[in-house]
Amino acid sequence: MAEHRNGNVKNANSKASAAANTYTINLENFSKRLKMFYSHWNEYNGDLWGASDALAIATPPTSEDLRYLKSSALNIWLVGYEFPETIMVFTKKQIHFLCSQKKASLLDIVKKSAKEAVGVEVVMHVKPKNDDGVGLMDNIFEAVNAQSNSNDHHPPVVGHIAREAPEGKLLETWAEKLKNANFELSDVTNGFSNLFAVKDNTELTNVKKAAFLTSSVMRSFVVPKLEKIIDEEKKVSHASLMDDTEKTILEPARIKVKLKAENVDICYPPIFQSGGDFDLKPSASSNDENLYYDSTSVIICAIGSRYNSYCSNVARTFLIDANAKQSKAYEVLLKAQEAAISTLKSGNRVSNAYQAALSVVEKDAPELAANLTKTAGTGIGLEFRESGLSLNAKNDRDLKPGMVFNVSLGFQNLQAETKNPKTQKFSVLLADTVIVGEEVPEVVTISSTKAVKDVAYSFNEDDEEEDERPKIKTEAKGSGTRNSLSKATLRSDNQEMSKEELRRQHQAELARQKNEETARRLAGGGSMGTDNRGAGKTIGDLIAYKNVNDLPPPRGLMIQIDQRNEAIILPIYGNMVPFHVATVKSVSSQQDSNRNCYIRIIFNVPGTPFSPHDSSTQKFQGSIYLKEVSFRSKDPRHISEAVQQIKTLRRQVASRESERAERATLVTQEKLQFSGAKFKPIRLSDLWIRPVFGGRGRKLTGTLESHTNGFRYSTSRPDERVDVMFRNIKHAFFQPSEKEMITVLHFHLHNHIMVGNKKTKDVQFYVEVMDVVQTLGGGKRSAYDPDEIEEEQRERDRKNKINMDFQNFVNRVNDLWGQPQFKALDIEFDQPLRELGFHGVPHKASAFIVPTSSCLVELIETPFVVITLNEIEIVNLERVGLGQKNFDMTVVFKDFKKDVFRIDSIPSTSLDGIKEWLDTTDLKYYESRLNLNWRPILKTITDDPEKFIEDGGWEFLNMEVSDSDSGHSEESDQGYEPSDAQSDSGSEDEDANSESLVESEDDEDEDSDEDSEEEGKTWEELEREASYADREKGDDSDSEEERTRRKMKAFGKSRAPPDKRNPGGRLPKRTKLR
Repeated sequence: MAEHRNGNVKNANSKASAAANTYTINLENFSKRLKMFYSHWNEYNGDLWGASDALAIATPPTSEDLRYLKSSALNIWLVGYEFPETIMVFTKKQIHFLCSQKKASLLDIVKKSAKEAVGVEVVMHVKPKNDDGVGLMDNIFEAVNAQSNSNDHHPPVVGHIAREAPEGKLLETWAEKLKNANFELSDVTNGFSNLFAVKDNTELTNVKKAAFLTSSVMRSFVVPKLEKIIDEEKKVSHASLMDDTEKTILEPARIKVKLKAENVDICYPPIFQSGGDFDLKPSASSNDENLYYDSTSVIICAIGSRYNSYCSNVARTFLIDANAKQSKAYEVLLKAQEAAISTLKSGNRVSNAYQAALSVVEKDAPELAANLTKTAGTGIGLEFRESGLSLNAKNDRDLKPGMVFNVSLGFQNLQAETKNPKTQKFSVLLADTVIVGEEVPEVVTISSTKAVKDVAYSFNEDDEEEDERPKIKTEAKGSGTRNSLSKATLRSDNQEMSKEELRRQHQAELARQKNEETARRLAGGGSMGTDNRGAGKTIGDLIAYKNVNDLPPPRGLMIQIDQRNEAIILPIYGNMVPFHVATVKSVSSQQDSNRNCYIRIIFNVPGTPFSPHDSSTQKFQGSIYLKEVSFRSKDPRHISEAVQQIKTLRRQVASRESERAERATLVTQEKLQFSGAKFKPIRLSDLWIRPVFGGRGRKLTGTLESHTNGFRYSTSRPDERVDVMFRNIKHAFFQPSEKEMITVLHFHLHNHIMVGNKKTKDVQFYVEVMDVVQTLGGGKRSAYDPDEIEEEQRERDRKNKINMDFQNFVNRVNDLWGQPQFKALDIEFDQPLRELGFHGVPHKASAFIVPTSSCLVELIETPFVVITLNEIEIVNLERVGLGQKNFDMTVVFKDFKKDVFRIDSIPSTSLDGIKEWLDTTDLKYYESRLNLNWRPILKTITDDPEKFIEDGGWEFLNMEVSDSDSGHSEESDQGYEPSDAQSDSGSEDEDANSESLVESEDDEDEDSDEDSEEEGKTWEELEREASYADREKGDDSDSEEERTRRKMKAFGKSRAPPDKRNPGGRLPKRTKLR
């Protein structure tokens, strides 16, 4: 990639520079900076510029190597371009340029500006092509001598950059002559460092653009690339990653960064390190070893890019299944870096940054202090490392607004305490580009996240189980194969048993905690939410006309509809009487056999079921109301039009009043504050919204933008606009398309908002990842059809692109929400965990319901499901039992006034997974074999909470306790449920009789003729047999009422006692129908 090293350093030595109009020097910048240069030189000549009378700067020829030179930086800073093989000499009255003819013609334009800005004359010394320039150099030396103080016998002091070795024949000749001339040489490196330290607005803009590119490459290319490599377990070398990342920096369009490629370059070849071999120096390089990402491994990535020659840098450390020591080291480093960044404010000392970082390390992890890097970074700008601005403990320079630093901190060569030689040693590194501010520093690479949750990856959650398997084999080596298998099997069984036992014990503890929590809440009235069920809609005062003169002129005795005043005017007894359309309950028309048409209008009157409660009803309670009116007409067309107009007007008014009533209950939201021109809003385009806007026009896609305090979604129509405030967001979800047809951003809100004319707490923005089309009339296509393969590939690419766009938007918004002003909101985008999902029916249709870290959601089918886990009291799994293919889940909320939420028809194969998920999220669940009617249960609890607590709280749902109780009560309930000892007693006859009565009616019909005279046992005989059986068992304490109840159950609930049906006391026989 050497040919790209200086791609953005425009020099005037190319063929293109032959035409003067190829490059244009910004004369305004030149004048401003030349004035600043001379002012700085005069002010700090004794301290920083070595009391020099002249400054001689020689720029070497271009090189393929990546290097940073003060001479090149001065060229770019002053005139905007690098001028290789050019000598510049500044004196108090003149500026001398020794260069080729092409460069001289380009620089000729600055003569007038230099004279106007600082009163100096620009002198050009054009070197012919084959000349060594010695004569021209002598002319410059004479001019320097002439302008020095003639009264002073000391030789003139000429400042130069001592650290830059001369390159090329011209510069070597110049250096030799300068050394042998009668000049006193002084190093002015510190003067230029101080001059370049504070950046103006143009320079800061270039730094910000470079930082945006750097962080975008890290966020949108490097991180997804690493995740894909690790997920697919690919073998990719560090050098290969370096090349791919470098290409991405040099072609910003790859990651949708709108910066011109010709203005972009790298600061250094991107650095990738892993596998225990780490070097935290900026001069480090990526080796040819493969990326190592096994458990407890560490990956360090550092990338830097330049825009218009201004540098930026970012470095991140990624932890793979980190152990405790690695996690602690990263957390301490992150805290130390944030402490160092917080000190970069105007008025502080440069040394404060490193001291702040060191104090954090010594306080939180003193054992790591020896491994901390010796500096906290350096100044950055036209040079990657600006000399004199090192963030170490000894630099006492004052910080000024506009300075830019690369804040880089790390721990080198830490011990991870693992047996793997590639993970025994590790290092961690963090770097960001920061601009010094008046009050707070500005981290311009903040969009590349470094939070622990975003850089720590866990791929081997079952490591413990995997580590135990080799132990089993090792223990069994001395035994036979059969012995080995039996040991492994028993160990596995014990593990499963202990796991189930642990879950049972945990649930028992949760039951105790839940009952205590419920008791406290009920005692304090915490569950008594407002019950809004049955609240009626209200209608305001219905006034069609304030004055009789406002009525429209009558058009004969005809029904008139006044759209503007929302009234219908009816002819009654020769007078036109107006009615507001909201008083109309229904309107209909019909036609009789004589072709007479009738229109029937029914009004809302007090006392009618489901009539709205309006203020007029309360105001005029003693009035007489018109309930119904009918009209006859010979004109069917007029009747039809009148009916249609009344219905349309009534629908419009009802819709408007409904929307007004909904808006009246809305909580007032804060106003959206738009992002200024300085910070462009984060944007996502071509989105659909749910719920959709009203209206019958064609639906349009819109754009979602993130502003200072909220989101705005808008389409090209001015009335289609929705604002979602950050403070109103309760939960935010991002669900990429995997098996679904859409990629989704979903917001669940604290308070309702209006979307169009709909009141909602859920707002969703989505994109369809593929077109839902089906080819008709074609047979089955071959799996190897090139067109089919290409179409599938296009669909995959489109889906991946959309998912990536959404992911980038989510990452940037999460970074925004991570800023201090939003931390109190505690919001971030949550992503559903598909592996824990299950199918069920939450409303009417089957859907795939997925848990997240804080909710249980279903975001594809409408109405949406969003259940906050910390609002759940308990979960009851119903219809759970052997032989059941499905079961139901009932969610009981902490607010007992709120109806329970049911999810029906969940496959039984999902039962264990759901129980495990509920247990790990500390949610108490119960199981029951039947569905429960929850509304009366919750009413009973709220009516008498003390009795609910005394009776054991929620333990009435515990099947195991209920079963054990019923087992203990069997002995006292022998009459109701006969035991095996009763099988030889008269109860057999009772069972046989009850069976013949209830189930064998057909047999009874057949035998009724033959046995018409036969009579069954009387009630008293049955009573005696039951009493005799009870005495045989020693249990005759049952009451008469209890015995009657049991016999009723035995004979069937639908049958009345025989003594009530038949005065004779005998069981009647069915009458045979012939």
